[in-house]
Amino acid sequence: MPSRPSPVTATSRLLTFLMALLALMAGAAPSGAAGASPQVDPGTGAPARSTSAAVPPRVPGAAHQRAARLAELTTAGTVRTGHTDPADWAGLTPKDLAVPTGVPGIQIDGYFPDSSTTNTNHGWNHDAQFVIRLPDRWNGGLVVSGTPGNREQYANDRAIGDWVLARGYAFATTDKGNTGIAFHRDGRAPGDAIAEWNSRLTQLTRAARAVTAQRYHRPPVRTLVTGMSNGGYLVRWQLENHPELYDGGVDWEGTLWRSAGPNPLTSLPLALRHYPAHAAGGPDAEDATAALHAAGFPAGSEFLWPYHHRVYWDLTQRIYREELDPDFDGAAEAGTPYCAPGAPACDADYAYAARPSGTHDAVERIELTGRIGKPLITVHGTLDVLLPIGEDSDVYARMVREAGRGGLHRYYRIEDGTHTDSLVDVFPGRLRPLVPCHRSAFTALEDWLTDGPRPPAGHTVVRPAGAGPAELLDHCSLTRS
Repeated sequence: MPSRPSPVTATSRLLTFLMALLALMAGAAPSGAAGASPQVDPGTGAPARSTSAAVPPRVPGAAHQRAARLAELTTAGTVRTGHTDPADWAGLTPKDLAVPTGVPGIQIDGYFPDSSTTNTNHGWNHDAQFVIRLPDRWNGGLVVSGTPGNREQYANDRAIGDWVLARGYAFATTDKGNTGIAFHRDGRAPGDAIAEWNSRLTQLTRAARAVTAQRYHRPPVRTLVTGMSNGGYLVRWQLENHPELYDGGVDWEGTLWRSAGPNPLTSLPLALRHYPAHAAGGPDAEDATAALHAAGFPAGSEFLWPYHHRVYWDLTQRIYREELDPDFDGAAEAGTPYCAPGAPACDADYAYAARPSGTHDAVERIELTGRIGKPLITVHGTLDVLLPIGEDSDVYARMVREAGRGGLHRYYRIEDGTHTDSLVDVFPGRLRPLVPCHRSAFTALEDWLTDGPRPPAGHTVVRPAGAGPAELLDHCSLTRS
């Protein structure tokens, strides 16, 4: 659930700048997305058809919209024309990820009615913003997505949008109805802000299906939902609660919310509680390290802990705890950064299981059940230390099986993958990017939904021995070696 790093220290500001710089550098990468295939209609297999539209479609239910015909819908063009926000996708992809080109079409920016104002894009100061991109050469499909973390609607442009647009899909994404590290201020009751994420993606999916029908004079033959982190949570929730809207989905390390646990509020406090002793290296370090391993942070991931302690663990725990359990710290808002265990209302001491029933009720409003109604493929890195795999996707896969829906699910544990792909550049040789594995999962889903081969049974995808950075960024085979 990556959010923008907190600006509480000079170090975190520097990290934010470096990540943004890396992402901007990616915009100048060579054209031609790795793994892109010829644009074909996913329903018939025929070549995608080229269309033109003099009058842009109207987005049903939108309070405001603005359409533009663009020579390039991918970030190769939208960065230049101002139709994306590089800061929104900074830090989510490796710097050398290729940028495809040659996708002209229509972009519609706008927003649905909403009372909150956390999203400042376009000077609108209005939430429930969306972007819909309609390529001239359409393959008949639609991909919809919600954003990771608390980011705005352009956050998926590099990791997902560029690639699916190059394959001929229409692409729509939403800011989920609230953004930023104070997203918890939206709504009246605990859990309201996160619950809105689900309704906003449902709203966008319905609207985008209508928009594609207007634009191309027929409805999409396939609607797919995908996203990473909080966006992956939305994929799971949509396929559990609104399977009628979708043909299938790809869940990229989705956040797991369960009222009985595990959930982020059960693992993150343990990281905050034990990491300082681990880092100090004194007589308590060995026990602290063992406690972190027992909390789900895998052995072998220790090199990632300092970064996550500095950037993610503390901020994520405090703002999500404030959203779901604001009474824990009374009148304070989102706790005290980096408080020491034993300090009043310190999030390092937070014990979710012991909290009042109202907190568990708030999580129950947004929890997952595993009762998916359409095919779903999940990919998750084994070295994820924001959403540890043993406390997240391992559990969700079991939930799906126990719900009797195992036949609709494929789960691939990606060896040496971590939560944020830009860290592959920070720790070269120690991590592998997940973006090519997401793309392999996406094409496997396409085959699954047609007459192609069914995806292989779920398993751990071993990192290829001797594979260099270029190979790992270009290729991720989901078949057993």
